[in-house]
Amino acid sequence: MLELKFNEEGLLPVIVQDYRTGEIRMFAWANREAVEKTLQTGYAHYYSRSRKALWKKGETSGELQKVVEVRVDCDEDALLYIVEQEKNRACHTGERNCFFRDLRGEESRAVLPFEALQRLQETLRRRLQEMPEGSYTAELYRQGEDRILQKFGEEAIETLIALKRGVPEEIKGEVCDMLYHLLLLLTIKGIDVSEALQELASRMR
Repeated sequence: MLELKFNEEGLLPVIVQDYRTGEIRMFAWANREAVEKTLQTGYAHYYSRSRKALWKKGETSGELQKVVEVRVDCDEDALLYIVEQEKNRACHTGERNCFFRDLRGEESRAVLPFEALQRLQETLRRRLQEMPEGSYTAELYRQGEDRILQKFGEEAIETLIALKRGVPEEIKGEVCDMLYHLLLLLTIKGIDVSEALQELASRMR
C-alpha cells in the first residue's frame, strides 16, 4: 500500500463511484482499518465519525458495495472506491446516490450523458418485468424478438441515411433510436451494456 496521508483524526475522504454508470454514489470517511477491511473482503467499509466505529456499507440495509477497484489521488490523501452497488440505492434516504439535490435544496434527477446507456437499460428491464399498458417497450416485446430485430435493422438503415445527409440534429435523433432498439435486444439476451463497454475498453489498452 502507498503511504497514505491520513488526517489528524486518522481518516481519509472516500469518493464512491459506480462501476456501471460512472455516477458518484456517495462520500464517506475511512480509517486505516476500514481501508484494510475493504481490501481484504472486497466490500466497502468506512468509519463513522458520529458513532466512532467501523461500518460495512449495506450490512443492515442490504445495499452492499462490491469493490471493483480502489484508486488513490495524486496527493495520496483521498481514495476513490469504484463499486458495484448491489441493490442500486446508495443513499440512506432511498435515493440511488447521495447527490440528488442542488444548492437550493431542489431535486436534480437529470441523467448525465455518461450514464445514459446504463440508466436506459435499467428502465428497459423494469418495463419488461412490469409490462405496463401503453409502454412502447412492452408492446414491442409482445410482438416478438423478430419484430425487434426488424426495428433495429430499420433504425440502423435510417441512421446510415442520416449520416449520408449530414444533418447533425437528424443524425443524433436516428442514433438515439438505433441505440434504444440495440439496448432492448441486449437486455432480452441478458447482456448488460457495461459488458460490451468493458470489451470495448479492453481493446483500448
